[in-house]
Amino acid sequence: MTNVATSTHRISAPAAAVPTGSTGRGHDDLRSRVDRALATFLHQRRATIGATVPEFAEAMDSLIDLVLGGGKRLRPTFAWWGWRAAGGDPSSPESEAVVRAVSALELIQGCALVHDDLMDDSPRRRGAPTIHVAFAERHRRAGWATAPDRFGMAAAVLLGDISLAWADDMLRESGLDIEAAARAVQPWQAMRTEMLAGQYLDMLSQVRCDEDPETALRVDRFKSAAYTVERPLHLGAAIAGGSSEIVTGLRHFGTDLGVAFQLRDDQLGVFGDPAVTGKPAGDDLREGKRTLLLSVGLRRARERADDASTKLLRAAIGNPDLDEDGVSSVRTVLLRLGAVAEIEREIERLTARALSVLEATGIDAVAKERLVELSAVATRRNH
Repeated sequence: MTNVATSTHRISAPAAAVPTGSTGRGHDDLRSRVDRALATFLHQRRATIGATVPEFAEAMDSLIDLVLGGGKRLRPTFAWWGWRAAGGDPSSPESEAVVRAVSALELIQGCALVHDDLMDDSPRRRGAPTIHVAFAERHRRAGWATAPDRFGMAAAVLLGDISLAWADDMLRESGLDIEAAARAVQPWQAMRTEMLAGQYLDMLSQVRCDEDPETALRVDRFKSAAYTVERPLHLGAAIAGGSSEIVTGLRHFGTDLGVAFQLRDDQLGVFGDPAVTGKPAGDDLREGKRTLLLSVGLRRARERADDASTKLLRAAIGNPDLDEDGVSSVRTVLLRLGAVAEIEREIERLTARALSVLEATGIDAVAKERLVELSAVATRRNH
């Protein structure tokens, strides 16, 4: 359970390292293998395009830095343990191909981050300027023609697109055998489409000013849960040739856990410490996102006929000029209304239900143990 620090109106949660477990390579853990696979692939791609279009290769460095420079590698980790849960052998020669295949998920994530930051006009990511902001500033420094912001936007679109294209390339070139590669197609294609559909639902809910909690949950389900937990687990299990029972169990586990993951993310978007999260606090408010946290706050204010709180929350949502004092006022109201506590209970409920499903799924004991640990990482993080 997250601790609510009412004196500072910040929420902090114990950080935890992603448990990778033994991969059959001694002390060489999964994250290191994923990082190496990504670095090898990305630098090869850069060298190839750099031989003919060096300007684009230079631009790609920003994307490469984003992909290699941070992140918890949760998606490849869930996919790896989905593979292990369905019978994958970490000591087998095919494990290297599996690592390359699951590492491709980080390029899907790269696309999502670049495009999401652009659509939300977010200024910072992981403590650094976002791609569209950095390229707009590059334009200004160089004194180039036309509008700097349009150049930054165009660069972000192209770099997000190339990340998505490379994700497909990396999966296809991973070295999976023909049967495993064929089994990977369905979850991979579903994941890409669901991620984009979720992003559209997120934008649609903003322009419609939709305050329905069910809408917020649908956004969480498709925009984040599906491609963060459910489909990576599905992908790994499919590569291993897991039974329909195992695949179904892992997907149900992943759906609940993925939504809990996003609810934690929503909490951090309002209460998180920017020094830890790498993003300004209150960005979701300024962008007009009707997260479940805010939907619950508005519902509770209406139930109490608390017009002042309703007015304050609605004035804050979508206000690009909302300052730190305004964010602090929203935190105070959400805490007082009990919205924060309700979301915490929902995170606990979803996590408990996910773990109950996992317990009933007939998978390897080691994989089950690691997935239980990953559940804590996903829902008790502070960034």
